[in-house]
Amino acid sequence: MAKLVINDAKKQGYIAPEIYGQFSEHLSRGIYEGLFVREDSGIPNVNGMRTDVVEALKEIEVPVLRWPGGCFADEYHWKDGIGPKEKRKRMINTNWGGVIEDNSFGTHEFMELCRQIGCKTYVNGNLGSGTVQEMAEWVEYMTFEGVSPMADLRKENGHEKPWKVDYFGVGNENWGCGGNMTPEYYANLYRRYQTYVRQYHRDAPIQKICGGPNVDDLKWTKKVLKTCFAHPHPEGAHGFMDGLSLHYYVHPGGWQNKGSATDFTEEEWYTTMEKALYMEELIRLHGDVMDKYDPEKKIGLIVDEWGDWFDVEPGTNPGFLYQQNTMRDALVAAVSLNIFNRHCDRVKMACIAQMVNVLQSVILTEDERMLLTPTYHVFHMYRGHQGAELVESSLSVEGTVGVEGYEVPALQESVSVREDGTVLVTLANLSVREAYPVELMLTEKKPETVKAAILTGKMQAHNTFEEPDRVKEEEFQDVALTERGVRFTIPACSVVSLEIR
Repeated sequence: MAKLVINDAKKQGYIAPEIYGQFSEHLSRGIYEGLFVREDSGIPNVNGMRTDVVEALKEIEVPVLRWPGGCFADEYHWKDGIGPKEKRKRMINTNWGGVIEDNSFGTHEFMELCRQIGCKTYVNGNLGSGTVQEMAEWVEYMTFEGVSPMADLRKENGHEKPWKVDYFGVGNENWGCGGNMTPEYYANLYRRYQTYVRQYHRDAPIQKICGGPNVDDLKWTKKVLKTCFAHPHPEGAHGFMDGLSLHYYVHPGGWQNKGSATDFTEEEWYTTMEKALYMEELIRLHGDVMDKYDPEKKIGLIVDEWGDWFDVEPGTNPGFLYQQNTMRDALVAAVSLNIFNRHCDRVKMACIAQMVNVLQSVILTEDERMLLTPTYHVFHMYRGHQGAELVESSLSVEGTVGVEGYEVPALQESVSVREDGTVLVTLANLSVREAYPVELMLTEKKPETVKAAILTGKMQAHNTFEEPDRVKEEEFQDVALTERGVRFTIPACSVVSLEIR
């Protein structure tokens, strides 16, 4: 028996919608074929954006999209991706698969995609191989409304009004593929480059994202913040940055032996769950460092690359990072989003890697066909947390689950309250075998109705183009109202969401 007590009157922070963000890089079929097709391809599209994919993304209320990378960002020169498509430069994508990048998807296309989805824009600038002038001119091209060389160029290319850039990342993984820099060197470059991310619209400022650590590299976090805060910005120390990024991928066998996405053991399942739960420790560790420089938590921790990373599907290009998506991925997504919710005082954005056809995708495509992955359904079940208030919750369940050396809590949750008073509970059962009766109690609200959904299946269950609905969100009817809450049994290997009014 598990007991979940919810103090629905004790609010603990605002859950930024951007925690449910997505990431799409020029990698494999993530953009080309996945999001963007030739207008005469025969696949229904609007201005090249796949109609089926866009409609599916609107259903999960994608709040923000990060682009163009990733490692690709620090080799991307934005002027190659504007103007008539037939005149755009062609190049080899040296990071991902060695294929031709024809730059037919560039700034205008990205902004059009975000317009169709209805999401905010997160543009990652080139610090690794780009110049300050190049970055400054890109910001001018996108956001300046007056008379200037770049604004005039944008107008010549067919877009009269400037766009809104909500977030701008100054470089990506500059400790690695973005230049193999030391933290002090990057931090000084960051101070310089961010100066030229001009705020042309004071009523709609660009939030600047500083390149943060890889996994548990506390040295990077400490030295970058020390350097950036050494001589404060004229408007205060926080003027240099609005967010610090963090990248963390889960692979049970380690970086060199990631393992199959679909053929795995119970030991690998629990290893994966343990590593997914490590996200909470990473937020605490880096958050403690950030607290020394930013005790008011004005700077957000931006987890703009996270998710499972397994071996590619057999027979596919190793540089394309195409992998299937099972109930294991769904539980990792549920666990991670619960953690982000519970640390919403510091975590202000998170972008799963990646949106379509790459790593832990929410959507897979094959020619004209599309399927929704188990991870997609978790995002759909959790979407009500966006913009809600986190509330205090306490979950008690006897013992842990797992195998020797890899034991994890059986259940894990997060709870929020929306403006209309609806309580949203998301609960993950990390056990492969055990179901748990749950007694849910509210300390303040007397429940009148409950609406529940469930995602469940065997641990290796996944959707294919032949069976696209093998794993899907369904109505959960095994719930009963009590005088002070709800009673139900959560099946093994499942995710449940409850809306209590």
